[in-house]
Amino acid sequence: MNPSLLHIKNISLGFHTENGFRETLKNIDFQLFKNEILGIVGESGSGKSLTSLAILGLLPHSAKITEGKIEFEGKDITRLTSKEFRKIRGKKISMIFQEPMSSLNPSMKCGPQVTEILLEHTQLSKKEAKAETLRLFEKVKLPRPESIYDVYPHQISGGQKQRVMIAMAIACKPKILIADEPTTALDVTVQKEILLLLKSLQEETEMSIIFISHDLALVSEISDRVVVMYQGEIVEQNSASALFLHPQETYTKALLASKPSTTERLKKLPTVKNFLENTISKEVETKTGREERHQEIYGKEPLLEVVNVEKEFISNPGLFQQKTSVKAVNDVSFKIYERETLGLVGESGCGKSTLGNVILQLDKATAGKVFYNGRDITKISKTELRKLRKEIQLIFQDPFSSLNPRIPVGKAIMEPMEVHHLYKNNKERKEKTLELLNRVGLDETHFNRYPHEFSGGQRQRIGIARTIAVEPKLIVCDESVSALDISVQAQVLNLLNELKENFGFTYIFISHDLAVVKYMADQLLVMNQGKIVEQGDADMIYTNPEKEYTQKLIDAIPKGI
Repeated sequence: MNPSLLHIKNISLGFHTENGFRETLKNIDFQLFKNEILGIVGESGSGKSLTSLAILGLLPHSAKITEGKIEFEGKDITRLTSKEFRKIRGKKISMIFQEPMSSLNPSMKCGPQVTEILLEHTQLSKKEAKAETLRLFEKVKLPRPESIYDVYPHQISGGQKQRVMIAMAIACKPKILIADEPTTALDVTVQKEILLLLKSLQEETEMSIIFISHDLALVSEISDRVVVMYQGEIVEQNSASALFLHPQETYTKALLASKPSTTERLKKLPTVKNFLENTISKEVETKTGREERHQEIYGKEPLLEVVNVEKEFISNPGLFQQKTSVKAVNDVSFKIYERETLGLVGESGCGKSTLGNVILQLDKATAGKVFYNGRDITKISKTELRKLRKEIQLIFQDPFSSLNPRIPVGKAIMEPMEVHHLYKNNKERKEKTLELLNRVGLDETHFNRYPHEFSGGQRQRIGIARTIAVEPKLIVCDESVSALDISVQAQVLNLLNELKENFGFTYIFISHDLAVVKYMADQLLVMNQGKIVEQGDADMIYTNPEKEYTQKLIDAIPKGI
């Protein structure tokens, strides 16, 4: 029998709040065995990350374990002092955090951050610690380890930052590695690379991994066993294959079904709420229905036409250094029609967001033209551009940073109406705001609340309400669902499609998730290194990609067991 390395024994914990004690985790019980990858899945707020913080002894002061214990190598670690925990943390139990940029020290170079861990927990000299860091950088497949050793975190890509974090986490050869949403904000291709890297490191070192994610398909690809959490409790645990192929609990089935299918297009994605209330719509968009809709859309003049657009960024170095230039967008042309959703996909750095900014006139094109309703908007005055802002709007990737934390959300939604002089007075604007809150699945009690009082999915809905408040014609959705849970993502995608149907919106949907884009889009553009490498009907491209790069993106989508 494989001995248990870690045993979470009926742990219950809660927080002391102004309104008394609130229980957050209830009777959590699972084991982690040697040389095993255990997946933990669930939505935000299910208690996944809280469980990992309890294992590492990183709970906030307001938290209290009311019941149970955590046994590591047969010893209850909940009773350890802070000093005793420091000897375990990083050396025997290590963690890769969700957001590498906020986990790495921005004022310290990448190499020394890993060297510091080695000097803290091993007997290595500074020279030996540096040599070991470079070896670790090679192990996690970082390009040019010597040069990455001497750069700051902001100078490397998201995938490279995550690899630095992994190097740091495995530096002391821990027995347990906790990976908390380590691939959430990464491209599908980089995500696949990180998964393969973790799997190979685990096989080589025989360490045990707890892999935390909200994506069941992703977890099933890497894990031996899976634990499913919901509202602070474990609802199901089984082997990865049994749980993915034959889920027993309604909630597990809901998580699996919320991800857009790549084989059929449901008119409405099922959400966890639909499953729990048994209100799932099975209505599918047929091939004939899709063709008829496309004939109607493409029978008119284009709403927006991008012609040979280029955007070049020129660095302005010091006195004795040469100027360097990068073409973020290189000779891009396409048309988008009213009531159409155009999907724009590609890896980070391919130029998707820059192209979106050029269309929005937030960045000026270096060359080329952008026609909106037959008029070249690259040449309009500032006054005309202000009027155009009402017509072309943006839904941001991170709703929290795009909302003012000091302004209640009701006022934030009213603000663009005031700027564009919509409606007679604030009374009418407030009525419209309350109507919009209802439209996006919130209610009037939310009007005076602040952004921090909402969940990620609710904040994204507020961002959408603010965008549609001025009744635009064209909306650019820039990675607007990439950081959301699978079920919340399904709710937001359903909402966008419903609003498109009711208001006749046209979307440019930018994402690195090809499964989501394929579900949403009529026409698909695939970008690589500033150029469009493939374009056409979304279903056709997905079924029969012509380019190797497109095939690579499709192959990287987690499909589960």
